[in-house]
Amino acid sequence: MSSRTPEDLTVAPDGRGMDVQPRWRADFPVDWAQDEYVSRRDLVKFLVLTSLAFVVGQFWLVVRSLRKDRSQVWPELAVAPVGEVPVGGAKLFHYPEGSSPRLLIRTADRSFVAYDQQCTHLLCPVIPKVPEGILHCPCHHGIFDLATGRAMAGPPRRPLPKVLLEIRGDTVFATGIEERTS
Repeated sequence: MSSRTPEDLTVAPDGRGMDVQPRWRADFPVDWAQDEYVSRRDLVKFLVLTSLAFVVGQFWLVVRSLRKDRSQVWPELAVAPVGEVPVGGAKLFHYPEGSSPRLLIRTADRSFVAYDQQCTHLLCPVIPKVPEGILHCPCHHGIFDLATGRAMAGPPRRPLPKVLLEIRGDTVFATGIEERTS
């Protein structure tokens, strides 16, 4: 058996002593004898505290969702005159003011749909393809149904938030937002 101490076992590749080596070399030793031993108790303590943090986070999300005011009153906004958007065309607007962009899409003569323009996967802008009946996200090839806003293909799993619309006379009005989870 050798009488060498663990500090003598590690020899840095440049041949200099351990006292002149960078700090990272001591944190990531080459020899097993110099590596720090983590006890089973420390490992279990780490796992329990991490699990507890996840549980507290889940409870916080539940409490936050229960406290959310479901009776939010949305302002009405005149988005566009009916004749401004051609059939198969789209118009960008902000509803409510200062929010992320929304898309008003004319699908037929007096039929409009409106959705959030940002993909629910990574917030890339979606592009309407009215003849195909889809909204396409070019970033990761996500596809949403034009009629419902539901995710049909690609990475997005959640539907696009839908803007509630009313046609009064010759003007399209936004009257609310329907937040959906599935």
